[in-house]
Amino acid sequence: MNKTKRMMTGVVAAMTVSLSACGSDLPPEPEDTDCDDWDWDEETGTYYCDDYDSSYYRGYYYAGKFFKSKSSLKSSSSYQSYSKSYQSGIGSGTKGGTGG
Repeated sequence: MNKTKRMMTGVVAAMTVSLSACGSDLPPEPEDTDCDDWDWDEETGTYYCDDYDSSYYRGYYYAGKFFKSKSSLKSSSSYQSYSKSYQSGIGSGTKGGTGG
């Protein structure tokens, strides 16, 4: 089961990178009823909650999970794998990638 979970995390990360490759196309915003204002963070390649009234305020969302801070997001092993691809420019279009 753990192997399947890792594979699915990789698939989600690849899909996110692929969607980023299409220029300004971003993955869909998280559909969480507790946050009404999700914004895209270019640095992390993820969404963060910018809804002051939300319990998720200033939290990050990646691969179906919520992280209370940028540091907790960056310490996630699944995010670290995605981050290497995102930061190297694969699909970013602006960081030397081969984006469309």
